[in-house]
Amino acid sequence: MTKSPSGRSTKVRHRAWFESLHDPSERYGLDEVVYTSRDGGLLQVVHDLDELRKTSAAKWRRLFEERAHKNDWPYGSGVWGKKEWVCPEIDHANVVSMYEGHSNLFWAERYGRQLGLDELWIKQCGNSHTGSFKDLGMTVLVSMVKEMRARGQDIPAVACASTGDTSAALSAYAAAAGIPAIVFLPRGKISVAPLIQPVANGAIVFALDTDFDGCMEIVKQVAERDGVYLANSMNSLRIEGQKTVGIEIVQQLDWEVPDWIVIPGGNLGNVSALAKGLDMMLELGLVSRKPRIVCAQAEAANPLYLSFLRDFRVFEPIAARPTLASAIQIGNPVSIEKAIDAIRRYDGIVEQASEPEIAEACAHADRTGLFNCPHTGVALAATAKLVRRGVIRAQDRVVVISTAHGLKFVDFKVKYHSMTLEGIPSEQPNPPIELPARYETVRDEMRRQIELRALAASDEPRRSPRP
Repeated sequence: MTKSPSGRSTKVRHRAWFESLHDPSERYGLDEVVYTSRDGGLLQVVHDLDELRKTSAAKWRRLFEERAHKNDWPYGSGVWGKKEWVCPEIDHANVVSMYEGHSNLFWAERYGRQLGLDELWIKQCGNSHTGSFKDLGMTVLVSMVKEMRARGQDIPAVACASTGDTSAALSAYAAAAGIPAIVFLPRGKISVAPLIQPVANGAIVFALDTDFDGCMEIVKQVAERDGVYLANSMNSLRIEGQKTVGIEIVQQLDWEVPDWIVIPGGNLGNVSALAKGLDMMLELGLVSRKPRIVCAQAEAANPLYLSFLRDFRVFEPIAARPTLASAIQIGNPVSIEKAIDAIRRYDGIVEQASEPEIAEACAHADRTGLFNCPHTGVALAATAKLVRRGVIRAQDRVVVISTAHGLKFVDFKVKYHSMTLEGIPSEQPNPPIELPARYETVRDEMRRQIELRALAASDEPRRSPRP
C-alpha cells in the first residue's frame, strides 16, 4: 500500500524491474544498487505490460488528463502523474517532486515560417525548477534513493559527473530530500549559471582537471568502491522520468503524433528515453504511429553522427572538443547502444551543427521571441539543415526539444551580441545603442531603427496550426 500526504492509500498492482538489454532473464529489483548487467552492458527498466494492458488506452489517456496540474500528491507532477508507467512501487511519502514536467509546447509560428515550416513546435523543457529537462529523470532517481534509505539501506550520498544540468538537478532534489549530494565537474569548462546551482544547493562540488568523460570515470569508481549512489544517465531510473517528455508532447497535441521530434544529444540518454516513452504509448494502444527522431550533435562532439555516416556499423569514441553547447561536449556517451537502437527503430537521422551554425540558430530564434540555450541551438540548426535539404517537408509537424533555459547561458548570449565570441563573427548582433541624452538624437535614431526592423520583418501571413 502507498499513502499520499492526505492519508489516502492506493493499492500497488503494477510492477517494474531492472533487466539486461541482452538477457531478459537477468533481472533486478529497482531497489537494488546495480547499474550494469553481468556482461557490462546497461540495464533498462521493464514494466509489466500485461498488467498495464488491463487498463484501456482511453482510460489511460483520461487518467493522465485528469491528473495534470492538480494538487493530488504526487500526481500533479508531469512525471508522477504517470506513476504507474514510471516507478509504481515507490511509496507516495518518499516521492521527491518539484511538480516537474508539463512544460510549455510553444508554437514557434514566426520562426517556423522563416525556416519554411507550417508547424514548428518547441518543447520548453527548460521551463522547470532547475532550468533543464534533467529534472524529469532526477525526481525518479532521488525518490528511489529516499525509498531505499527508508527501507534501511545504507546509501550515504548520491553522486554524478556533470557538465552542468545534471549537477543542478541532482543537488536540488537531493537537498529537498535531505540526502547528501556529490558533484564532479570538469574545471573551467562549465558556464557560471549551472556551476553555481549545486554550490548554492549545498552539494559537495569537486572541479577536476579533466573533461566530462574523465569525471565520469571518477564517479563510477566512487560508486563502486564507496557505496554512494550513481546518478548519471547510465542509471536507468533517470530514463524512466525523462521518457515522459515524449508522452507529454503527444498529450499536448491532443494525442496526435508529430512527424518529427528533434532532440540534442550528448550522453544520449535523452534519445533512448524519448523512444521509450513513445514505445509505451504504442504498446498500450494510446497511439498507432511513430514519429521520426532526429538526434542533433555539435560538430565538436559528434561520435553518434560519425557512426551514423557509416550506418552504425562502427562506433568509436572521440576526444570531444570545446563547444558552445557545453552540456553535450561528450565524446564517449554511455547510452550509445540504447541511442542507436532508438534511432534505428524510429527511422531516425543524426545531424550535426558547427559552432557558427549553433550561434546563429540561437540568435535567429531569439529574434522571434525565444531565448534558447546553445544545446537547443544545435537542434534548431539541424532542423534548418534538414528543411533546406528537403528531408523535413514544409507541411510536416515538427517538435524541437529545448533541453535547458537560455538564462543558464547568458555569458554566451552576452558574448554573441557584444561580438566577442572567439572565432565566431556574429551575423545578427544587437548591442545597445549608446547615444547622448538628447531628445532629437534619440528620436532620429529610434525612427531609423524602426524602419530597419520593418524592412527586415517577414510579411508572410499568420497561419494557425492544424487542429
